[in-house]
Amino acid sequence: MDKRRRALARLYLDKATLVWNGNAVSGQEELSKFFEMLPSSEFQVNVLDCQPVHEQATQGQTTVLVVTSGTVKFDGDKQRYFNQNFLLTAQATPTNTVWKIASDCFRFQDWSS
Repeated sequence: MDKRRRALARLYLDKATLVWNGNAVSGQEELSKFFEMLPSSEFQVNVLDCQPVHEQATQGQTTVLVVTSGTVKFDGDKQRYFNQNFLLTAQATPTNTVWKIASDCFRFQDWSS
């Protein structure tokens, strides 16, 4: 996906928010700019878990919480651990259902030695 970053923003709802290490980025245009400015990267996902979110918490919208963790190495930087949690929500179209990211939270997991 490193070579097609511009396409990443299409995975998000129009008004979705990404919180990257405490810094919020909202809307597809701003998300696209953010992804383009990141250096080249290599991600390794070590843990992946998914849980449905109860309909009462999402006003009846079908939603899944996705939790991941692993390592990432950006060009010119050391390998770092990360956690990422995001909410996927089902968007019905006339011909099928499309899953989009409603909310995304990415954090580096830096521990002092």
